[in-house]
Amino acid sequence: MPFPNPFKSRATIPVLAVGLAGVLLVLHAWRLPPFTSAVEMTDNAYVRGLVTVISPQVAGYIVEIPVQDYMGVKTGTLLARIDDRIYRQRLEQARAALSSSQASLANLSVQRMTREANIDVAKAQVQNAQAILAKAEADNKRISPLAASNFSSRASLDTVRAALRQAEAGLAQARASETVAEQNLAETMATRPALEAAVHNAEAAVQLAEIDLQNTRILAPEDGRLGEVGTRVGQYVQAGTQLTTVVPPRRWVVANYKETQIAGMRAGQPVSFTVDGLGGAELAGRLERFSPATGSEFSVIRADNATGNFTKVAQRLPVRISIDEGQPLAERLRPGMSVIVSIDTAAAPLK
Repeated sequence: MPFPNPFKSRATIPVLAVGLAGVLLVLHAWRLPPFTSAVEMTDNAYVRGLVTVISPQVAGYIVEIPVQDYMGVKTGTLLARIDDRIYRQRLEQARAALSSSQASLANLSVQRMTREANIDVAKAQVQNAQAILAKAEADNKRISPLAASNFSSRASLDTVRAALRQAEAGLAQARASETVAEQNLAETMATRPALEAAVHNAEAAVQLAEIDLQNTRILAPEDGRLGEVGTRVGQYVQAGTQLTTVVPPRRWVVANYKETQIAGMRAGQPVSFTVDGLGGAELAGRLERFSPATGSEFSVIRADNATGNFTKVAQRLPVRISIDEGQPLAERLRPGMSVIVSIDTAAAPLK
């Protein structure tokens, strides 16, 4: 008995066509033959940029906010100002302490000159005592023989010898005074390092007070566009309180490719990507560099594949893509936008 021909039924042909289309669609989605291509695509990609959080370094009440949400700013633009009255007074206090320390150091020079003069006086007294001692010794030498021969009275000899002892004591006293004067000078000069350190400390305190005063004016660190301004006039802020953010104009794309897609990728290869937020507009770029590790390695809690059952999952490696200059639409890119990236792995890296 012959088998019926399925192609004679009109209902069979549409079913086969739908089945064939489904198979082709699956093959195309999975990039299987005959739809293999050197172009690797991913929709796990986003525009990135530097988002700088602006926070004060000092505490106080906000008295001025001359900017608004999403404004463009230049480097040095005033973003907010904190009440600076306390910080001005602290600066004046630090300057007064510096003046006092400098005066103490200057007074040391006067004390040194006084101590040196005292040493000169002590030396002069030693010389005078030496002269008196020399005269007393000469008198003793002259009177002693006369007294021994009874040509001079015993009283005269006693007087001369008493003068000699007084001269010797005077010399000893003068020399002691000289030693004390020298020690006083040494003690005075020994305080110089401490006074100099006090001056340096006071100078540092002045500089710190100046820095704190300058930090009451919160300025834009670079050109860019502000995020939402999250503070208000009259609000008390602490050091580190988030006031707003500044987003510089530099942008790039980070595409998270599966590890099975990166075999033919090289730094410098041309890249094209479409931006959802720009109606699917296509822009060009260049593969800049690869992440040093897959995204799972940077996870706070990493999977331990050495325990339990294991299922192999293709990991994703972040790829940084620079955006070519001279594209008008590139100015409309914003960090966080979703993009679809295509890299032709057969293309030679651009120089």
